[in-house]
Amino acid sequence: MTEPHDSEPPAGLDLTTAEWGMWRAFRMGATHDLRVAQPEWNDPSGPHPWGPERSVRARIVALLLLDGPPAQPGRVSALKLNGVRITGSLDLSGGTVVPYVEMLNCRFDQQVLLPECHFTTLRLVGCAIPRLEAARLRTEGDLHLPRCVVQNGIRLTDAHIGTDLLLNQVVVRQDRRGLSVAADGMSVGQDLQAELMRSYGELSMRGATIGVSLSLRGSTLSNPYGRRALNAPQMTVERTLYLTAAGYSSAAFASGFTPPYGIVTTPERGTRVQRFECRGGVRLDDGRFGDAVDFSQARFVLEADQELSLRRIQTPELRFLGEWGQRGRVVLSGARIVNLVDRAESWPGPGGLVMAGFSYENLIPLGPFPLSRRLEWVAAATPEYAPEPYEKLAGALRDSGEDAEAREVLLAKQRRRRETLPLAGKAWGYLQDWTVAYGYRPGRAAVWMAVLWAAATVYFTCHPLTPIKDHEGPAWNPELYALDLLLPVIDLGQGQAWRPTGVAQWVVAALILLGWILATTVAAGASRLLRRQ
Repeated sequence: MTEPHDSEPPAGLDLTTAEWGMWRAFRMGATHDLRVAQPEWNDPSGPHPWGPERSVRARIVALLLLDGPPAQPGRVSALKLNGVRITGSLDLSGGTVVPYVEMLNCRFDQQVLLPECHFTTLRLVGCAIPRLEAARLRTEGDLHLPRCVVQNGIRLTDAHIGTDLLLNQVVVRQDRRGLSVAADGMSVGQDLQAELMRSYGELSMRGATIGVSLSLRGSTLSNPYGRRALNAPQMTVERTLYLTAAGYSSAAFASGFTPPYGIVTTPERGTRVQRFECRGGVRLDDGRFGDAVDFSQARFVLEADQELSLRRIQTPELRFLGEWGQRGRVVLSGARIVNLVDRAESWPGPGGLVMAGFSYENLIPLGPFPLSRRLEWVAAATPEYAPEPYEKLAGALRDSGEDAEAREVLLAKQRRRRETLPLAGKAWGYLQDWTVAYGYRPGRAAVWMAVLWAAATVYFTCHPLTPIKDHEGPAWNPELYALDLLLPVIDLGQGQAWRPTGVAQWVVAALILLGWILATTVAAGASRLLRRQ
């Protein structure tokens, strides 16, 4: 069915009524709304059919966007559709689209092709799209895809978004390569918001650059088909990466976006706080995050061969405050952090944590995290003995003024090291531990010195020695003689004046040997305190 109209469309287009309405609305910059009275019939992903009265051809849409008629005087041309079905494949590949584009609650019969296309701003809100192909897409302003349902993946490889990319409440399923969203090399000028997103496949953002923050609050990433649910090595986020919970507000649009682009307020999982949940591996290796990486209330459900990989990331703050499952592991090898904010229960158990080369300056535990649990945390990361995690923990405690706890960590390091020694080394280690705690408790060595001095004084009182030269040495004093034997280097003038014989010779030798051991232990402990090592 056609209507004549001042020869605006090219001859031969044979526009339908719905298309005529779209053509006129385009010239007026008005919204072409084809929704019906029954709300359930307006769901683009629903089962109800949309007939010709709600359908426009994709090639007519492309004609309007790429070479459309001029606007009515005093108006700005724009394509605004609501509740419209687009038949055929919308192909704008390589084109430059000047008009403003906003499609709400639209149903696309076939994939949308936008590779190397140039937009000012593009908004597809609540639409059903078989697939969105937009490699090397460029926008001067925003790209909004909130609440869309995409059955065969989104491709944004090397796309450049001038301001914000909005993917809130998107439901996207994998393509033929197992990718839900392919956004390798993408750059976003400001924020990338993908809150309450449902991704079924691999979300790939290798080498992506985000100008402000990246938010995946309340999203669910699930990839039962592959190894990773989020694959984003070498990503740069100028501010913060949020893999946290999202809270619904009683306000109409809690996220601060102008309707209808914000988050709808109906909870999808029966609660007003939706946690970020990842079912599959996460790879953030070599990432740079200007403010923080936040895992508050995140839930990770991994298989045994999957991991949360944070190798060599750099960020001022890592908030490891999520919930860990029974399998998988966390890898922090080579990561450089200033503040580590964590909870004891957030970390995996033995064999589930790797921290070789992990560098942090400050520990900020939220909730109880006693030193015994912290040592278990280090032990979980070192199934085989490695000194570096213990030394790093001791350094962080010492820098925060907790010298006693730092010494306990270094003592635990020596005890772990002892288990790697041969039998003789273990025996000597146990003796050092039992007597002087490897020198990390110098007070214990002083106590042993006092005990030995008292015992030696009693012995020499009962068994006085004969002088080497009669009437030439000092008067016999068992207390000073015992002290002279126990204190190396210091000469009290007693040791060379008396001749031990028999059992006394063995007693003298033992006292000299034990004195050297204990005195050097005390000296080493005092040196550590002075040097704060």
